[in-house]
Amino acid sequence: MKSTRQIGFAFLAVTAACATVAFGQKVGHKAPTAADWTALAKLPDFTGVWEVGLGGGRAGGRGASAAKGRGAPGAAPVGRAGGRGPGRAGPSLTPEYAAKAQATQAARAEEASLTANCLPPGLPGIMGQPYPMEFLLTPGQVTIVIEAYNQIRHIYTDGRPLPEDPDPTFYGTSVGHWEGDTLVAETVGFEDIARGLTFPYSDKMKIVERFRLTAPNTMSIETTIVDPEALTTPYSMGTRTLTRHRNWTIAEYICEENNRNYVDANGKAGVKLANPNAAAR
Repeated sequence: MKSTRQIGFAFLAVTAACATVAFGQKVGHKAPTAADWTALAKLPDFTGVWEVGLGGGRAGGRGASAAKGRGAPGAAPVGRAGGRGPGRAGPSLTPEYAAKAQATQAARAEEASLTANCLPPGLPGIMGQPYPMEFLLTPGQVTIVIEAYNQIRHIYTDGRPLPEDPDPTFYGTSVGHWEGDTLVAETVGFEDIARGLTFPYSDKMKIVERFRLTAPNTMSIETTIVDPEALTTPYSMGTRTLTRHRNWTIAEYICEENNRNYVDANGKAGVKLANPNAAAR
């Protein structure tokens, strides 16, 4: 008869072998070749730091300290995704989700509460934050480093399909492909959290983004929401314009540091204007 220790070791060995197989199936990406890098050089140049066009802009260059004094970390984002532009109709909801939309005010209050406590807005809200974002292109992937909340998005362009049963996350799983000079990104698998949308959504929601250069240092992003359970037709959120600043760098953004936002007993977010680091008078 085998000892308990022997049986335990055998079980661990089998578990490790299974985990290795599962991990290998998950990762399994080939190393980029010289041809992959050559092909990448032929794509549109998205690299660099981009700023969401909100009007006014920032004067001059930016250093690492530029992030300080840019407004309260948890404050409601300016130019957030989900707003309706002039003359653009709102989303056409199915009867079930039209009824759910009656709780919109409560959802917005919850969103303010979450951001006041330093939880970042999900996609598409994070792409409308008034903070810069850096695009990095490597073979098979576009990485977006977003200064707000120190967030990072990965758009996989290596030919993989969208996951059939994705793990729900703040930003979902993004898979992209190139249509000429346009990067088309499809994202699925969202946690049910506040994300800058003005209507309720289901776990079938898909966000489609189209990134394209309209000038050497200007990028347009068209965002469309597709949700067969919540929407009768796809909902276009319109086009956002980004401006590139090649001399900028992404600053560190730690929401909890000197956070002056709070949530009162009724769940309403507010801002403490007093500087917590100011010397006592």
